[in-house]
Amino acid sequence: MSDQPTLASVDRDEVLIEAIDRLHGSTRAGFLRKAALGSAALLTTLAGAPEAEASVTDLDILQFGLRFERLQATFYTQAEQLGTIRTMSAAKQDWARTLGAHERAHVKILKQVLGKKAEPSPFFDFGRDNESDAAFTRTAVAMEDLTVALLTGLTPQVKNRSLVAALFGLLTVEARHAAWARHIVNSTPASQAFDRPRTLHSVRGAIARTHFIVGRPKTSGRGRPRFTG
Repeated sequence: MSDQPTLASVDRDEVLIEAIDRLHGSTRAGFLRKAALGSAALLTTLAGAPEAEASVTDLDILQFGLRFERLQATFYTQAEQLGTIRTMSAAKQDWARTLGAHERAHVKILKQVLGKKAEPSPFFDFGRDNESDAAFTRTAVAMEDLTVALLTGLTPQVKNRSLVAALFGLLTVEARHAAWARHIVNSTPASQAFDRPRTLHSVRGAIARTHFIVGRPKTSGRGRPRFTG
């Protein structure tokens, strides 16, 4: 029997085990608990990213990123158009307008990267989620957290090294957005030592459940589109 120390023998407070659980799931964390330090299994997991989703290409990632950034940009822009942002405190107005400007810039750069391959914008309907200060703030905080989780999960899957560098730059800005949003609602900006990445599939599901993306523009009682992208 080998006397080589295992991960569990040195990670007595299970800080590393907990981090691996968040990134790779409890099954793999349990397996690695008994892994010898320096073993191939341990090094591969600690050095690697979550398993890539099958058949997800760089184009898939960029197209979804564009759709998601358009959703956020439209959310902030419409809150401005509706007058919601004007009802906020000066500090919150600065926050909302800064984030809106950044999201519109993200849309612009992704469209430039995709060129003719960029998909047309879908239509959006946010219901009442950007019509009041409280609803807008709650939704914005959730979207910024979701963006960070998505970029954390997807960036390591991108094959083009130039795109990886660009997405890491986007990730750091979105992380600042999320921290700023949490500060606005008096929540701890960094509540844990590790962020849990999200897969493209899981974020697609989360967005679908909001029903913010619609097949065609809905109309108000006056017969004009209420919320469109």
